[in-house]
Amino acid sequence: MLRFILHLFTAFLLFAAPGFSQEPEPEPDPGPPIAAAGSADEDAAIARRISDIFSEIDALSGVRAEVDAGVVTLTGATATADAARRAETLASRVEGVATVENSIERDVSVAGRVDPALDDTVKRIREAARALPLVGLAVLVFVLVAGLGWFVAGRRGLWRRVTPNLFVAELVAASVKIAAVVFGLVAALTLLDATAVLGALLGAAGVAGLALGFAVKDTIENYVASIMLSVRQPFRPNDHVVIDGQEGRVIRLTSRATVLMTLDGNHLRIPNAAVFKAVILNYTRNAERRFDFLLGVDAADDAEAAVRLGLRTLNGLDFVRDDPAPAGHIEKAGASTLDLNFSGWIDQNQADFLKSRSAALAAVKTALEAGGFTLPEPIYRLRFDQPPPQGAASAAQAATRPATQKASPPAAKGEPADTRPDETIRRRVEEERAEEAAPDLLSENAPTE
Repeated sequence: MLRFILHLFTAFLLFAAPGFSQEPEPEPDPGPPIAAAGSADEDAAIARRISDIFSEIDALSGVRAEVDAGVVTLTGATATADAARRAETLASRVEGVATVENSIERDVSVAGRVDPALDDTVKRIREAARALPLVGLAVLVFVLVAGLGWFVAGRRGLWRRVTPNLFVAELVAASVKIAAVVFGLVAALTLLDATAVLGALLGAAGVAGLALGFAVKDTIENYVASIMLSVRQPFRPNDHVVIDGQEGRVIRLTSRATVLMTLDGNHLRIPNAAVFKAVILNYTRNAERRFDFLLGVDAADDAEAAVRLGLRTLNGLDFVRDDPAPAGHIEKAGASTLDLNFSGWIDQNQADFLKSRSAALAAVKTALEAGGFTLPEPIYRLRFDQPPPQGAASAAQAATRPATQKASPPAAKGEPADTRPDETIRRRVEEERAEEAAPDLLSENAPTE
């Protein structure tokens, strides 16, 4: 039963197979028409023609051709299968050939493999020997062009006069060196007619540069920021700056970071990419700087009179500039005080900011107290949910009663406050700049922003 089913299924496939194809299969190309008859002379001429062709091709020198009635029979041996197929193709293209019978065998002998390789090696050596003068000329051109570029790039004095600072000068010199090497390589390969190799090298360099650019994106960003900061400098050496909340004096600008010395005497390195995008506050650029402070007087006092007294006191201080003049106003009214705001200007080349602010605050406070104005202390109100023990009520009342401000005696005249600039950090920065041999991209001649 199983055999009957298999025979039935096979018969169904045989009858149904033509229906599976929507289009009839194309008939093979019969080729050019074959002549009705051919002479022995024509066969001999075809054989000679094929033999002459094969004799000019080293890989087909061992192939023989026999022709009978236009049918070519190829015999012999070739080193590779490609050579055998090539012999068949060449024979079929000869006029008068009806068909080609390929009976070529593979030559697997050691001599058949080694001899062609040796011949090819000898041939290449001879070609290389003939090309030696041209190769020497190409090498000479490369050396001359690259050497000239390195010589010009090594003239540091020239690039320092042309470019704004040392960092840009070194960058330009390095670019000249690279350009000279590339141009020399292009000229040498052009002489050797190896432009294909040049195209491959440039393509590989482009792909490698793209991949390297993505890999060191942050480093490149930092390097470009260093160039921009060195060309348009936002600060000078020893400037007192605040960069994104980091305060200190500038020691130097390197190709990677901006080095500060904090007011505590510590080194602080900030990447140049962060410095380039940061908000920078420079205290040194303008020698005039304003200080201000708050003082509170009793709400019952005459606040306007207190402001006038404070301004007279500030005008009497030697380190406070007359132009711009000191200023004072009522800042706000507190729970038990009136807050007065006083401000004044100093010359940072002659007075220290913190010392001047401290001395001015002390002087105004002393003048207000001597003038009878009360600078009240904070008042606290105590609440007891249960009756206090006997004897504690009077103490609590005494605690909540406003304290009587004692009048301060007039300030005794003595030596004036020392407001001279503190040169400690400045001197340390100058000492480090003089001792260390690290490269500095800051220049006194470069434009500033």
